[in-house]
Amino acid sequence: LVMVFYGSNGKSNPVSMENKVEHQAKNQTTYDIHLPSDLGMLYKVRLGLQSLENSISQLSLRHFKMQNTSTLDTFSLTINKTLPLSLNGDRWIEFPVEWPLKEALSVVTYHLTVFSRNILSERNLVHMTACIYGTHGDTGDRSLLRSLQNVQQGEDNESFLVIVDAVELGELDKVVLLISSKSDCKLDIKKLHLKEAEKKHPIYVFEVNEAFSVDANKPEIQREILISSVIRGDKQKKDIDNNLHKEGSQARNLAEYTIKVYTGDKRGAGTDANVHIILFGNEDKSEVFQLSQSLEHQDPFERGKTKKLGSLHSIEIGHDGKGY
Repeated sequence: LVMVFYGSNGKSNPVSMENKVEHQAKNQTTYDIHLPSDLGMLYKVRLGLQSLENSISQLSLRHFKMQNTSTLDTFSLTINKTLPLSLNGDRWIEFPVEWPLKEALSVVTYHLTVFSRNILSERNLVHMTACIYGTHGDTGDRSLLRSLQNVQQGEDNESFLVIVDAVELGELDKVVLLISSKSDCKLDIKKLHLKEAEKKHPIYVFEVNEAFSVDANKPEIQREILISSVIRGDKQKKDIDNNLHKEGSQARNLAEYTIKVYTGDKRGAGTDANVHIILFGNEDKSEVFQLSQSLEHQDPFERGKTKKLGSLHSIEIGHDGKGY
């Protein structure tokens, strides 16, 4: 059994429960583990079976309880699941950590569609995982070839669907593939499509377009795939148009901008107020745009949406002081 703990300041290394048993009863095992003090407030846990090769081993999980021995802060959750989740299913589960007066994240089912040329013919020899990254962390390495659904095969094209359950990731930005094989082979991967199962859009597109030469005698191949584009639905496109087109404006005089929001991970970095933005050009400045409807995130101005931005030119941003 392995666990990974996610906090507001980062995540722990995988923590193996082997040799960490402090007390064991008939239906309950207590582990004594030590986590880095700089993780911040914990918000999710991922746990699973460490060995991917041993498909026979099973683990029945009924209840999870975690207590900080210094502060006595306690979190408990009823799980009632058995790993793997099916005969050839996922060997990992994730759940959010809920604290009093703190809104917790939700568990989301993601659909990852792999478009390729020849993976299915090599699937019994190949081991391939994907780790999906977003603003709320990552999924860890999830197997892509254990339990396939919606398999489509043509003469030179194929696709298959992989279902990943994870604590919501927020805005997605990259996928990291790990590929290894028991024999020498070449895998031709075209692209990945990723979306929430309950939504038709947005669909995050990760272009790969690479033939991987896998050598059985060499270490696994790791490839980081950054997001290429986002396919939006008609409603999302209409929302963009409504925000950009003011009454009486000519379409030819309008430019479309996508505003991405990044906040720091410090106290006061987030806000519930109504935020606006003004764009400055070399000839004039824009009207005041209220950033009230996010295309991809329910709460775009929450704390901790960080990413390196590089050098900024000019921006003015403010809010009306309402809210917390």
